[in-house]
Amino acid sequence: MTSTWVEPSNTATALLLLGRGTDPDSERGVDCPGELPPPSDPNLVARATAAKAKLGQRVFVLGHHYQRDEVIQFADVTGDSFKLAREAAARPDAEYIVFCGVHFMAESADILTTDKQQVILPDLAAGCSMADMAALPQVETAWEVLEELGVAGSTVPVTYMNSSADIKGFVGRNGGVVCTSSNAERALRWAFERGERVLFLPDQHLGRNTAVLEMGLDPADCVLYDPHKPGGGLTPEQLRDAKMILWRGHCSVHGRFTLESVNEVRTRVPGVNVLVHPECRYDVVTAADYVGSTEYIIKTIEAAPAGSAWAVGTELNLVRRLANAHPDKEIMFLDRAVCYCSTMNRIDLPHLVWALEELVAGRVVNQITVDPDTAHHAKVALDQMLALP
Repeated sequence: MTSTWVEPSNTATALLLLGRGTDPDSERGVDCPGELPPPSDPNLVARATAAKAKLGQRVFVLGHHYQRDEVIQFADVTGDSFKLAREAAARPDAEYIVFCGVHFMAESADILTTDKQQVILPDLAAGCSMADMAALPQVETAWEVLEELGVAGSTVPVTYMNSSADIKGFVGRNGGVVCTSSNAERALRWAFERGERVLFLPDQHLGRNTAVLEMGLDPADCVLYDPHKPGGGLTPEQLRDAKMILWRGHCSVHGRFTLESVNEVRTRVPGVNVLVHPECRYDVVTAADYVGSTEYIIKTIEAAPAGSAWAVGTELNLVRRLANAHPDKEIMFLDRAVCYCSTMNRIDLPHLVWALEELVAGRVVNQITVDPDTAHHAKVALDQMLALP
């Protein structure tokens, strides 16, 4: 069986995906300084190629899986956020790290690379709505609530990789650990060996799915802390009794998939395999056939037999790329509506060309730096993740 990729239909919200307009729920609202080449410039590919060639080994370009193809073609390495940060750290001779991803990813790269390396984010407006849902003052207030209840000492903070450097630093200061979607279970088991409960930041869905589906906790063991409500909207008894205190945060892409999406595709495509990311909602994950990280999704599709049908619940750039790479399989987007990561897509070819050409001219633009104290404690939490059994 061969498949023809069918683009999901546009929606009003999805029209923001090319970086046009603003999305107050998922963008930092920071304008990119400098004169960008127009998207209509027919020489953009040639200009990017020439600039990258002039920089040679001085530049190392990282491309996240969710990036658009026009940018990915110039990436020296593609991967998820933590893989890319580690790849940058493994290239100490690269003077410039151009991170085609989002803000928290570039922060992680700055934390893990040397002081001689400079990390550049081609568009400063490429933020992450999930990471922005957990601001340091909010988390510190939540911790004060736990201290007042006398349970902070028996609570271990765990933060998802998709969080700001400030949050990683907070976790490092308070004896916690960072996790990825691949090792979240190991991180939680480590945490429960050291405390009675976990404060899980910032993605409620990954925390709940891991605790209940992989560790066997009861859903009632999980409570949802809302930073916009006094005491998180929870009673002292709820906080004391909880094993998982989940932060009220989510991914604006994966959170859009619904149980209705799963039921609809099963009706439309008999025998379809539903493959989703653990950032999806609990009812979506429990209704799926396969659940795993971005790397897991890629490997599962690669290993799937020819002729098999797959509905994939993750960012659309990656799903389309998988469909084009595996024409012998029927690969479709789980939802009928477009669902790009609008902030990831702000990094387009004009921004990449501009950043590279500025480096050729000797000007470092949009450098991402993390202050030394925050970087130190964030690296403590990251190193603890690397030390997990």
